[in-house]
Amino acid sequence: MKILVAVDGSPFTKRMLAYLTAHDEFPGRGHEYTVLHTVAPVPPRAAAVLEKATLDAYYQDESDKVFKPIRTFLSKQGIDAKFVFKTGHAAETIATVAEKGKYDLLVMGSHGHGSLTNLVMGSVATKVLARCTTPVLLVR
Repeated sequence: MKILVAVDGSPFTKRMLAYLTAHDEFPGRGHEYTVLHTVAPVPPRAAAVLEKATLDAYYQDESDKVFKPIRTFLSKQGIDAKFVFKTGHAAETIATVAEKGKYDLLVMGSHGHGSLTNLVMGSVATKVLARCTTPVLLVR
């Protein structure tokens, strides 16, 4: 199974990874894992005055901060994963990567807010569910 794991480094990511590794149907040799982190883009006016190399280094550094503990955790669990970061708005980027990559499953943590909060503010998980045809496993 080809599994996309969307992460943001929050406690909800940690909870989702713990769930993923605690269930026997997920860890294993038969699955291909890709860990995805989405970095919010630098505002266009700021990006216009920065060198591309500086901007790229910033995006890479932000992703590395999130990936470092996840790499360690997955390694201890015996899970080999590919790590990818993309720049963009989280929900759109996650849904696009899941679709274009033809993943069998998208796994992500959810903050677990009630439906009233989602109605007023929206959430990444709600927006991903609305945009994505790939099956999604939300872990609260």
